Amino acid sequence: MRKSERAAFIMAKLDELYPEVPIPLDHRDSYTLLIAVLLSAQCTDKRVNQVTPALFDLAADPQTMIRQTPEAIREIIRPCGLSERKAQNIYDLSHILLAEHGGEVPASFEALEALPGVGHKTASVVMAQAFGVPAFPVDTHIQRLANRWKLTKSKSVGKTEKDLKKAFPEKHWNKLHLQIIFFGREYCPARGHDPALCPICSVVG
Repeated sequence: MRKSERAAFIMAKLDELYPEVPIPLDHRDSYTLLIAVLLSAQCTDKRVNQVTPALFDLAADPQTMIRQTPEAIREIIRPCGLSERKAQNIYDLSHILLAEHGGEVPASFEALEALPGVGHKTASVVMAQAFGVPAFPVDTHIQRLANRWKLTKSKSVGKTEKDLKKAFPEKHWNKLHLQIIFFGREYCPARGHDPALCPICSVVG
């Protein structure tokens, strides 16, 4: 099976299994989405969703967030791990949004990636899910599945992102990113995976 055939089958199967995909991180707007994605680094979406209600009740916009202390933020987000650094980043980026962007989350990869704690993957999620800009965020789960499905040979998320963008039509990138995440959780886990029972690996593996 050629890569183009694998990609077409994968896209059809994902559309069959996940015709609609919700954004897995609970949020209210682009700012709270940015904060939730930042917190999700080395942390599960489930844990982030358990933590953010209390954080957003405390502060759900940069104007309110800068009136908190990093220590107060850290106390709430502690279960997400790396809490000291994440709390400082949330505090600092909120100041920058107010000082440089009128308190709004910028709809620009360059501006987002210039914010503390915001790398390319986080920026890609925000651009895709908050602003509808075509992007293909690659995390460890998507990296794993892209290798399993022979859509890339790379272990680099940057190269994998490029390979996935070549494999799939641009208009489907934002939805596919989420579909692959949901599929990986349900059918294609990192451990205890039986390719013969997987709806995709059993065909393209």
